[in-house]
Amino acid sequence: MAYVALIMFFLLFVLILKGYPVAFTLGGIATAVGIYMMYVHPEYFQARDFHLLGSRMMGVMSNYVLMAVPLFIFMGITLERSGLARDMLTTMAALMAGIPGGLAISVVMVGALLAASTGIVGATVVTMGMISLPTMLEKGYSPSFASGTIAASGTLGQIIPPSIVLVILADSLSNASRSGQQIDVGGLFAVALLPGLVLVALYILYVIAYAYFRPQQAPSLARPANRPGLKRTLRAFILPLGLILAVLGSIFAGIASPTEAAAIGALGALTLTLFEGTLSYSMLREVGQETAQLTAMIFFILLGATTFTLLFRTLGGDDLLIHGLQTSGLSATQFLIVALIVMFLLGFFIDFIEIIFILVPIMTPLFEVYDMNLLWVGLLIAVNLQTSFLTPPFGFSLFYLKGVAPPSVRTGDIYFGIIPFVVIQLLFLSIIIAFPQWFIP
Repeated sequence: MAYVALIMFFLLFVLILKGYPVAFTLGGIATAVGIYMMYVHPEYFQARDFHLLGSRMMGVMSNYVLMAVPLFIFMGITLERSGLARDMLTTMAALMAGIPGGLAISVVMVGALLAASTGIVGATVVTMGMISLPTMLEKGYSPSFASGTIAASGTLGQIIPPSIVLVILADSLSNASRSGQQIDVGGLFAVALLPGLVLVALYILYVIAYAYFRPQQAPSLARPANRPGLKRTLRAFILPLGLILAVLGSIFAGIASPTEAAAIGALGALTLTLFEGTLSYSMLREVGQETAQLTAMIFFILLGATTFTLLFRTLGGDDLLIHGLQTSGLSATQFLIVALIVMFLLGFFIDFIEIIFILVPIMTPLFEVYDMNLLWVGLLIAVNLQTSFLTPPFGFSLFYLKGVAPPSVRTGDIYFGIIPFVVIQLLFLSIIIAFPQWFIP
């Protein structure tokens, strides 16, 4: 009856693409098929198999690692509302005045800092779009170049720690492993940090090259009469950077677990907001409500995915996939490329959280058939999904940016401007695949 599991998988994506809520689609399909099998084919699925679901759901809800998710969300939304992004961008732009493409370089660097601070892609892209896009257009920047720079920089939050994507991905890989590989969140953070910084450097190199060859489309800003003083610079950058170092440093040094570090980040974000003078009861209430909504959405999807995975495995779906893979003759590299392409294409239509909860539990045993290092696989998935979020015509980040862009910025401008950054991402992803020893200790 393993073919029933594959029918479930196919039906799932049909319903998702038709617009049905992912969490209820996952749980609804699994429950309906489970009841059908229980009464029509009890030799393959019985009521006692459903009894396992309660303990699995309690395991999800009490997972200590996943407690980091609402804390990091709270940290990110608090920093987004604090006005810190605007201070960082204006200060950095003033420091870069007189340099061709200096404003775009500032956008990349501030985008990277926001990514490390918030870890929420949509929030970073929207914030950067609202703050920097009108300024870049006013200063004479090409709409396509400005849009591409902002969208690419905002999406760095998916790969630069502390990323919510990496927290969820590490937990999903560990739970799905048949060989018992445990992917520590801190370990995945450490592995993803260097690639994230390399991408920032590659973006900056592209901006410098673009400004050199097309200075009229990426002009330098006039030097301000008064350069930012040390106090303003420290206030704009040192405090947020100190918060990032406190969160990541406590994890890498082994002082705190990712969940404890997330609590440090949440408290630090509140402290920074208080220091900026923007903390208020109404802001705190809005941050709490948005945090609760995002957290509930993530955990509803996770519970639906838990139900779906239980039935899929009970019916032998993963065993059928492993058998098919072993008889396919695909090499490890060929299978890896096929898997990444599937995830890349699905990233056009469904969110990264849904892809992780749906595909990672099913594909992880297949990666283990080829004895792949799951840390390396996790890094590849994160960079791959980040690239998918940028790729026209369906990249989520492009729609986030279009939603806050001035009417003069056309969708075609955003599509055209993001293409060089997508090429950079794909080349970098190819390097990670070809030389895993450079990134995995």
